[in-house]
Amino acid sequence: LVSSRYQIHTGLQHSVIRPTQPNCLPLDNATLPQKLKEAGYSTHMVGKWHLGFYRKECMPTQRGFDTFFGSLLGSGDYYTHYKCDSPRMCGYDLYENDNAAWDHDNGIYSTQMYTQKVQQILASHNPRKPIFLYIAYQAVHSPLQAPGTYYERYRSINNINRRRYAAMLACLDEAINNVTLALKRYGYYNNSVIIYSSDNGGQPTAGGNNWPLRGSKGTYWEGGIRAVGFVHSPLLKNKGCVCKELIHITDWFPTLITLAEGQIDEDTLLDGYDVWETISESRRSPRMDILHNIDPIYTKAKNGSWAAGFGIWNTAIQSAIRVNHWKLLTGNPGYSDWVPPQSFSNVGPSRWHNERVSWTAGKTVWLFNITADPYERVDLSSKYPDVVKQLLRRLSQFNKTAVPVRYPPKDPRSNPNFNGGVWGPWFKEEEKKKKKSNKNKAENKQKKNKSRKKSNKRKGHSLSCFMGG
Repeated sequence: LVSSRYQIHTGLQHSVIRPTQPNCLPLDNATLPQKLKEAGYSTHMVGKWHLGFYRKECMPTQRGFDTFFGSLLGSGDYYTHYKCDSPRMCGYDLYENDNAAWDHDNGIYSTQMYTQKVQQILASHNPRKPIFLYIAYQAVHSPLQAPGTYYERYRSINNINRRRYAAMLACLDEAINNVTLALKRYGYYNNSVIIYSSDNGGQPTAGGNNWPLRGSKGTYWEGGIRAVGFVHSPLLKNKGCVCKELIHITDWFPTLITLAEGQIDEDTLLDGYDVWETISESRRSPRMDILHNIDPIYTKAKNGSWAAGFGIWNTAIQSAIRVNHWKLLTGNPGYSDWVPPQSFSNVGPSRWHNERVSWTAGKTVWLFNITADPYERVDLSSKYPDVVKQLLRRLSQFNKTAVPVRYPPKDPRSNPNFNGGVWGPWFKEEEKKKKKSNKNKAENKQKKNKSRKKSNKRKGHSLSCFMGG
């Protein structure tokens, strides 16, 4: 979303950025807020960042946002805003711009707190001047927490996780309504575009439900990657339409910058397309394919091989690609059962058991026609080997453009105990300079040693020549 780059082009193709990792979205990637700022927009972010923070340059205010209010990590307590990465690695995670927002530590539920912040931003901004608001709500994500009043509505749901999840979503729905009312109250609405999107499928073990889609969050099955969303705007030409065209999250970057009359440099390599006409006028999408991901580090499929991939691709590698109606998966695609709805019954697991997939065949390649079979029930890989080869070649082409994976080991200096009890940047400039000067010293020492060795070599060489004479 922020870079319009596939994971393979940012080095973030393996897992997520952990709180203790010295890692962030590469600093040479131009961001969506930076480009909108260039187009004259005020840019504000409220909510969850989760793009790395180990050094100050990685923070939202350094990546194009005029203001930031929210959390840096991927999850945490909705009331205390604390997060433990391990038993002795706990810290506070609520920021206002570049500092911990201790004065907001009032036990307010984050969904409501973020909405209040958005209302304040809209109230204090001039609606005649362009504004970009990125609101990344924490909900719905574990830990499953919601204000008690919302639980009452869902007493009929026996499954406790599902009941909590429903309560959280009801609170989120109310928040979206309150933001929309604020846009109307302060004079923005008639010239605004509201985009609502989820970032991945649900986690059935934590209240989510993807039925009848296959798989769950963290997998490349449709249940993990197909997300719901809508665009609401008085500027839409065709309203009330359902769009079934291919649209990927990288597409928002060029779409919004073009809509805002900003500039995208010709030499900027983006993986997204401008899809405004697709959404507004029901035209065909310019997008023909989606690289869901290639993760060279994820657990390799035991039965995977180059032979199984016709010598084009090693099917031990976890990957997934969509081209027109076709979707190909290779390697170990992750949890692949169909999980029936658990909302109104506790007999879910017995029915769930009937949907479990046996891996006795040791498969490492799957092909589906997603338009005809969005539930991924009919594998067509043996029926259409030529289509498999075609998609494997496309995967291989994408892989040639991949940058190395950025997944550094844990840095003990990240511990909030060394940073006033707060999760925040720990990589200091002085250390960088110190390291640089130490590196220079080491290099100079190496050079001296080399020159000594060289001169010794020369002495040795001349001596041996002399003796040989």
